Formats: sequence, structure tokens, C-alpha cells
Amino acid sequence: MSSHSPVAPERAPPRGFVALAAGAALLRPAAASAHAGERMVILTLPTGYYSLGAALVVALTALIGAFLPRRPSWPAARSLFGWRRRLPPGLTSWLAALLLWALILNGFFGTSDPLDNLLVQTVWTLLWVGLPLLALAFGDVWRPLNPWRGPVRSLRRLIGRDGSAGLARLGHWPAVAGLFAFAWFEIVSLAPADPAVLARAVAAYWLLMLGLAVIEGEAWLERGEFLTVYFGFVARIAPLWVEQGAERSRLMAALPGTRILAMPPLDRGQTAFVALMLASVTFDGLSETFWWLARLGLNPLDFPGRSAVIGANTAGLVAGWLLTGATILGAMALGRHIAGAAGPFWRDAGPAMLAFLPIAAGYHAAHYLVALLTNGQYAVVAASDPFGRGWNPLGLPEHWVSFGFLGDAGAVQVIWNLQFGLILGAHLLAVVLGLSIAGRSDPPPTRAAHLPMTALMVAYTVLGLWLLSTPVAA
Repeated sequence: MSSHSPVAPERAPPRGFVALAAGAALLRPAAASAHAGERMVILTLPTGYYSLGAALVVALTALIGAFLPRRPSWPAARSLFGWRRRLPPGLTSWLAALLLWALILNGFFGTSDPLDNLLVQTVWTLLWVGLPLLALAFGDVWRPLNPWRGPVRSLRRLIGRDGSAGLARLGHWPAVAGLFAFAWFEIVSLAPADPAVLARAVAAYWLLMLGLAVIEGEAWLERGEFLTVYFGFVARIAPLWVEQGAERSRLMAALPGTRILAMPPLDRGQTAFVALMLASVTFDGLSETFWWLARLGLNPLDFPGRSAVIGANTAGLVAGWLLTGATILGAMALGRHIAGAAGPFWRDAGPAMLAFLPIAAGYHAAHYLVALLTNGQYAVVAASDPFGRGWNPLGLPEHWVSFGFLGDAGAVQVIWNLQFGLILGAHLLAVVLGLSIAGRSDPPPTRAAHLPMTALMVAYTVLGLWLLSTPVAA
């Protein structure tokens, strides 16, 4: 997987997917050399042994769990403390919407350098890299920041609308379409980090979601808006979260993934969404590898530019999504066949898909960890000087941004171990959740029925670590 986020359509490899354009006009030499330095160090590590060890741990955990007389049990969540809610409902959403439009204006009229533009850094570094990591630890941090809830509630009250237009019949498929469009824009499109291009895309999307939610109702955002759905899924893994009541809120704590067990089975649209979560990050990393470029007949050291592979990468993204969904559902179907299960396929597949939420979230965290450490520095600089006027209220040194740690063997080994831990931990949590979910079925599946899913988990573990460690165009 890659380690950079989109920062420069003209100069810098934005994130993993833009590293695909290494050597072309989309590159910035400083960022490219940092990426190369990191990979050179990683290639000296015994990554093959890491992959082998992780595969064995995942396999043994699944096999031991399948042979236990009782399935893993999870202690109940407990309340740490509570407090009275004081802010008017919708206030933080309105503030977030106003901030978003200030950032959109910054995209149109601020600096054209994506490294210094606050909209670019907010979307690609803070929103898409930093916020999911916070959600993994502290639950649905997106909910108070959602820039639609407050405006939708106010507009519906203003026009006196309390009905719906029947969009609920579409289920989660609008969110699936939104996530695919976002993934294509990030991974395939020509200039996702151009401030003006990004500003137009963000403004259009906000207005579209606002209009649909005003027509259908605020609750539709939970099914139709992809960021709300995405953060809602990731938040279910967190060991800490805020439970909001009518007048009081409580800070809750439990083992990671506890709230996944309380979720209803995923429907077809939600399953497609989770498969796309996993596939988009996987293809983001795959698309910059030497292996992928060789399949396209390209020299990674003489890359012709994004426009040369826009068709191939679009097809690759779609194929990766379909292949991910097919392998997961195929493993489930094979397990049912081994167990001789009867009844509708989705009765078992819907609950089993819940176990893949930690894998999708863990891949995201590992994939973008280096992006947070590198482009996060540019985000701080951009926040300190949002209008490009030379402001420096934080007193940052002139050459504060530094990627030197990516050339240090010790620092890179720490980063690799963190990425390794995220991948391995996500798969172990998925295995334990899968065993717990399977144990609730009636009758419980046979031990042999777990083998196809165990093999798939092992394969995904090895694939994730390979993507993190294989040579990439940089």
C-alpha cells in the first residue's frame, strides 16, 4: 500500500495513487525522494518473514477458535462518565458547513500550490487520513462535524417539509455510488489535488447531498451520504465512543469491535460498500507497484503520466471491487456448502460481512500512516498561513517540514512495525468477530466450514503486507 496523500497535481505525489504518476508532471522531487528513501529502507527489512509470521498467526487464531468448545464472548460496554449537553442541536454542523465553504473559497481564490492550500490539505490529509484514525479510537467523530445535518434540519423547517420522496427505497446504493466516485476521483482522475478542481468537486457534492437530504429528510444521510456511512462503520470498531441521549451524553468504553456484534446483518448495498472500502485502498496501493505497471507494459522509471492509464486504472478499480466482493462471497458460499447449510444465502452472508469492517479500516489506517506523518506537516503550515500571506502565528521554523525520518532506518522500522501491527490486528479482530458471529447461527457451522474464510483472511493478510513492502514507482 502507498504512503502519500494527494498534495500536488503538478509537483508532488499526492498519496499512494498519485505515486502512480511518478516521473511525470504530477511529481514533486522532494516528496518523491522521501517516498523512495522509505521504500529503500523497507526493502532491507525481513518483510517476507513478517508476512509469513502474520499469516501463521491469523491461521492459528482462526483454527484454534474454531475448535474451542465455546465461541469467544465479549464483555458488555460500560459508562465511564456523563455530562449534560449544552450546545444547541445542529450548531456544530452549521459551523462545519460555514468552515467548509470558507475552505471552498480558499480553493478557488487561495494559493494554487496544493502543498500550501488549506482546502487540499483539509480534504486529503485531515479529513481522509486523520479523521478515520480518530474514529478508530474515539467513535463517530464525524457526526458533530457533519456539514449537512444542521442546514438540512433548518431548511426543512423553513419550507415546512416533513415528508420524503421515497429515496429510502434505494437503501445504501447512493452511498456506494458516492464512495466509488470519490475513489475514482482520488485514484484515477487527472488532478485531484488541484485546488480549483477540488473546490468545484466539493461544492458540487455538498449541494447535491443537501438537496437530496432536504427532499428526503436528515435521516437519509445515514444511508445515502458516503462519508456518513463510512465513518459510521469505522466508528463501530472504536473502544471509546460518546452515546448521546436527549439531554445527557455518556462516554462509553468496551473492547474494540464490541459494537459490531450489535449491528444488524449487512444488506446487499452495505456489503457492496464494505467491499469497495477494502478494494479502493487495495487498488490505490496496487496501482503504483512495479507489478501493476508491468502489467500495463509501462516502465515505472519513465512513467508517461496519469492520462496514459486513466482507462486501465478505471477498469482496474472496478475489477478490484468486483474481485473483492466475489472472493468474500465465494468463501462464504463454499463454507456453507461444506457445512451443508440450507436456507437463503444472505441469512448467513449478511452477518458474516460485519467481520470485514476491521479489515477495511485497518487497511485504511496502515495505507495512509506515512501520509499523515508527511503531508500532515504541510497541513499544519497551511493552517498557519491559509491565505499565503507569509503568516506564521505558530512560530514554525522556515524549513519546518522535513521527510528526513523516512531515510532513517530506525524510524522507518518503527513505521513498518506500526503498519504491520495495524494489518495483523485488524485481521485478528476480524477472525474473532467472525467466530463470534458464526457461533450465533442456528445451527452453528461445522469446524471445516471455517476453512474457506480462514484461507481468505490469510490471503488478505499477506496481500496487505506485500503492498506495504513491494517496490513502487516513486
